[in-house]
Amino acid sequence: MAYGKWIGAFLGALNGGILGAMAGFAVGSLFDYIQDPGNADTDSYSNQAQGQRQHEQEGLRNGFLFSLMVLSAHIIQADGKIMHSEMETVRRFLRNSFGEAAVRQGDSILRRLFEYRKRTGEAAWQQQIREACAEMRTAMPEEHRLQLIAFLVEIAKADGRVDPVEVSVLREIAMYLGLNANTVDQFLSLGGSTLADAYEVLGIAPTATDDEVRRAYRNLVRQHHPDRIATLGNDVVEAAKKKMQEINDAKERIYKERGM
Repeated sequence: MAYGKWIGAFLGALNGGILGAMAGFAVGSLFDYIQDPGNADTDSYSNQAQGQRQHEQEGLRNGFLFSLMVLSAHIIQADGKIMHSEMETVRRFLRNSFGEAAVRQGDSILRRLFEYRKRTGEAAWQQQIREACAEMRTAMPEEHRLQLIAFLVEIAKADGRVDPVEVSVLREIAMYLGLNANTVDQFLSLGGSTLADAYEVLGIAPTATDDEVRRAYRNLVRQHHPDRIATLGNDVVEAAKKKMQEINDAKERIYKERGM
């Protein structure tokens, strides 16, 4: 399933105002492409193929960003409070990626999503999130879904404390996206300095064998290597590089302790 199909379904559940806001935010050509996939230059087969690839990359990027905005709204309100630090985490990402205009559009989108949640009620919102995650699970490769969870964890950590309800919501989202709920615990432990943190990052117990340690590390490298998300843009790739370094640091602490 293409990103455009689930985005269109989600927007259809909201009012027309958010559609306009999202169209303004999607600085690439995703929405134009949904309406008219034949916009690529047709002067030659080569140009057409190149245009098609460009449209596909823009679709991946903007589909990821739209998914991020929807789930960010969910996490920001998870503990019943809208914290400035959490909003600023989203703003910083948008600012670094697209500039101040995108920050204003992003704020508008988040606030409209907050209003939609309040207007329709919690049950309807939760159902919408479950359905949206199910569509993301179909439309997005695993590595993109992992990046979504990683970013949502950063939002939850922004105020210096991750509330238990935020952990619960993050784990629910991970499962809705078809990921292991323990992925959340791994991301929460990134950047930690203890040996216990290192084992948590690799998703294994201290009693794991050396072979299990190596296997867990290889799996993480496969899942999180920056090359696998190159189509999502430099900002997402840089974030992935930082996570990859933290995974390597965790592996080195374990290897050193075991004499591997």
